[in-house]
Amino acid sequence: MSHINIIKLCVGCESIEDLLTWRAAHTHLWPKGTNVHVTRMFPKRVHEVLSGGSLYWIIKGEVLLRQRILDLTEMRGSDGILRCGIVMDEEVIRTHPTPRRAFQGWRYLEAADSPPDLPKGRATEAPLPQDLARALAEMGLR
Repeated sequence: MSHINIIKLCVGCESIEDLLTWRAAHTHLWPKGTNVHVTRMFPKRVHEVLSGGSLYWIIKGEVLLRQRILDLTEMRGSDGILRCGIVMDEEVIRTHPTPRRAFQGWRYLEAADSPPDLPKGRATEAPLPQDLARALAEMGLR
């Protein structure tokens, strides 16, 4: 069975560093080696997501990174509403910056349509200015 990914806005983050800082402050809440993101809707394609899928994060209009999804769990909020806990590997894998429009909630992202990972050596490079990166991507040069 092939896998499918999930794509979601990283609301409130201005940069990858913002996400990493937030995670570091909340790491005590999750099982060791994981991060958990709680979302309202539970995926119907659970088996495909858990067959190697990742959560791709959109920050400031670009897909910039992903985290491998380890599990999807039911979580009940303090308001009694059942939600989905997306349990992810704590490793952040940077991707080629790829423009993506905003949307609410999350969407499925086919593996073939997912941005490729940055080579290991490039993952720590300073990113290009966002306008330049977007223009290069629109020209197919990134």
